Amino acid sequence: MGILSSPGVTVKGIVADFFCLPMIDVTKDVTLPFYVFLTTNSGFLAMLRYLAYRHSKDTSVFIRDSGEMLSVPGFVNPVPANVLPSALFVEDGYDAYLKLAILFTEAKGILVNSCFDLEPNSVNHFLSDQNYPSVYAVGPVFDPKAQPHPDQDMARCDELMKWLDDLPEASVVFLCFGSMGRLRGDQVKEIAHGLELCQYRFLWSLRTTEVSNEDPLPEGFLHRVRGRGMICGWSPQVEILAHKAVGSYVSHSGWNSIVESLWFGVPIVTWPMYAEQQLNAFMMVKELKLAGEMKLDYRVLVDEIVSANEIERAIRCVMNKDDNLVRKRVIDVSQMVRKATLNGGSSYTATAKFIQDVTGIKP
Repeated sequence: MGILSSPGVTVKGIVADFFCLPMIDVTKDVTLPFYVFLTTNSGFLAMLRYLAYRHSKDTSVFIRDSGEMLSVPGFVNPVPANVLPSALFVEDGYDAYLKLAILFTEAKGILVNSCFDLEPNSVNHFLSDQNYPSVYAVGPVFDPKAQPHPDQDMARCDELMKWLDDLPEASVVFLCFGSMGRLRGDQVKEIAHGLELCQYRFLWSLRTTEVSNEDPLPEGFLHRVRGRGMICGWSPQVEILAHKAVGSYVSHSGWNSIVESLWFGVPIVTWPMYAEQQLNAFMMVKELKLAGEMKLDYRVLVDEIVSANEIERAIRCVMNKDDNLVRKRVIDVSQMVRKATLNGGSSYTATAKFIQDVTGIKP
């Protein structure tokens, strides 16, 4: 806390990441307001709010396959228990989430990486809730001009981008499952088969759990898709999503990836893997009508295989440009999200209100 004693510096409050919530006790010692920056959406925050409320009446963990439908304030639709984070199905994980949910209530305010234009129902719910900390929807928070890390293979990056440059607009399916999204060999083969079936051009960022030197791809696959497909271990995601040739994104449904795809107007096919991604997928498909569904409750550590036919169907649904309501809605919301960050937009206004509430000075 050395900054507190720096000459000419007046500290008005502390903003900390979701994972630093225990710091709230430190701020109490120095009588400073504590604000949480939640890098995900207000729907996830609504789930945490509901968790604390539910626990006051029912202390049991959730059961994944119970078929239970939850009435979560801030959601329009009942939320299936099977799209909750996996940790909530086991006692230790449930307890950890509950502690965080309770700590949130002790904060002065919470900033979420979303905006009113994207999540009007959940944001409105918090704005009208006088018994909860102030919620500021200040997103999207990301750098649309982000460049690849210099340690990455820049020659390969250039090769990928040049390949995209020569392709028609919205003609490529981009598949990427995040830094932790590693797939088993048998699932990799099903994806490859699905890509062959659908016949679209594709760019696939592929990581597997296999430790052997065996090629996880089906025999002859690369030969059969030569010219219409590219496979890489790492990809410059922001640059790829910004490219005009990309027409859809098969994604693990991590919130940062969702924000990036919406910003650039690229429709998503949801394939959640871990953490809160199943809830994100449910929101995108059922609540917001902004994504096509591959799976809503897939979990990378569960012995389940998504078939090639399911993969083909989901990709075709999103890539089809004829009367595609999801594609049209994504383009509309992309424009709304961009405007939200400009002067007078909802996120701009929420950020200004946060600054005023902390400093007492109107920006």
